[in-house]
Amino acid sequence: MRKELLVNATPPETRVALREDGRTVEVFHERRGREGLVGNVYLGRVHRVLPGMQAAFVSIGFDRDAFLYVEDAVLHTVDFEAGEEEGNGGGPVAAPADRPRIDDLVKEGQNLVVQVTKDPISGKGPRVTANVSLPGRTLVYLPALREIGVSRRITDEAERERLRRILEGFTDSGGFIARTAAEGASETELQADRAYLKALAARINRKGESGAAPALLQRELELPLRVFRDLVGADFETIRVDDEAAAGRLRELAAQVAPALVTRIETYHEVEPIFERFGIEAEIEGALRSRVPLPSGGSCVINQTEALVAIDVNTGRFTGKEDLEQTVFATNLEAIPEVARQIRLRDLGGLLVVDFIDMQEPEHRREVFERFERELTRDRARTRVLQISDFGLIEITRQRSRSNLERVLTRRCPDCDGAGRVKTDLTAALDLRRALLKPPILHGAGETVRVRVPTSLAEFLTEEGAVLEEIQVALDVRIELERDDALPPGGFAVLPR
Repeated sequence: MRKELLVNATPPETRVALREDGRTVEVFHERRGREGLVGNVYLGRVHRVLPGMQAAFVSIGFDRDAFLYVEDAVLHTVDFEAGEEEGNGGGPVAAPADRPRIDDLVKEGQNLVVQVTKDPISGKGPRVTANVSLPGRTLVYLPALREIGVSRRITDEAERERLRRILEGFTDSGGFIARTAAEGASETELQADRAYLKALAARINRKGESGAAPALLQRELELPLRVFRDLVGADFETIRVDDEAAAGRLRELAAQVAPALVTRIETYHEVEPIFERFGIEAEIEGALRSRVPLPSGGSCVINQTEALVAIDVNTGRFTGKEDLEQTVFATNLEAIPEVARQIRLRDLGGLLVVDFIDMQEPEHRREVFERFERELTRDRARTRVLQISDFGLIEITRQRSRSNLERVLTRRCPDCDGAGRVKTDLTAALDLRRALLKPPILHGAGETVRVRVPTSLAEFLTEEGAVLEEIQVALDVRIELERDDALPPGGFAVLPR
């Protein structure tokens, strides 16, 4: 499989796209002033203990307190076989009889070192755990445990045993997981990662001992560096970056943790924006639509609700060449890779129900399930798949740690009472920025560029002046906004000279 990483780094927003065999499978966004919290380590203060929910609210310095479930307050053995990408996702879990209660573990006013495992979603505060884990390039360090483990994605038993033997010598303090990138790594490389992670843990510990809660003890790496650390391996052909400074930081990190990959980092210098050049903008736009066409004429319809995500496979205009069963079977097989890709691309989490077209033949049902299950193994997020039901439904639970693509890029539509979604003002402003800076530039230096925008977008651009200021400086023009509420929410029109 051909893999590559594309990085679009601009002052207001950084985006990273992961491509497999020429198709985008994951997209990550990080916007200035709206960076995610997952992975950050805080010295928190227990604000309130809720014995009835077996949970506690922990103040970490934001408007909404973080939520700590009893299962995340107990130091426990990690399910290493599930892979290093696992988080502490899920809902509240009643404490087993042999586990302490939340009010035995934490007290109101107590200081507690916690790590964010889920960003704030749908008005809820972030979720945190007391089981701090620090990821490196080849290892994950668990300061409070003495366990070792190897990622399930390393399947060669001899290599797993070799890594276990090395890790057994590392447990003088704390536990370690060998990440996927550890496959084939020398003991010297693993020792270097271990030393870096232990030094990081010591630094966090010193800050926690001397700081006053709430306080940030350790911030996660910026998005491109984080994705490089967690995803890029020897099987990646290219890492393309459209900003020299960002490329330099990536090369610096690679030189420290993966020297063999330094030469694969390229700076993109073409005039055409990198995400347009490789078709990623179009794929993002397509991922915001509910209907996904299939090459044969069938389609997948994806609807997100508060309770679950429903994915429906339809034959559409595809009528097949043989009997109905063969047509249905062929459509289902064609839909499998696209459904799996859309789950990753849209970052759909929680409970997912895929409604494949009903098949009569048991062999066909078994084939569809097995192929779909294999396709999902490419996903680094934790998933659990139930057998296909009599109605052709496959239920999936998928780890959710951040807002999905739809929630990041859109908001509830004010014109349809929440029945649909439109782009946020920030997304529309960034679209406007790209439109004005996209070659060929239609306005000369010193000119005034008139742009019609809805009132909400005009107010946003006025209050958040950095976007307009950057465009004006880059093009040496003056931008004049004209309010026009006849435009749809998030729309704009650049008027001719």
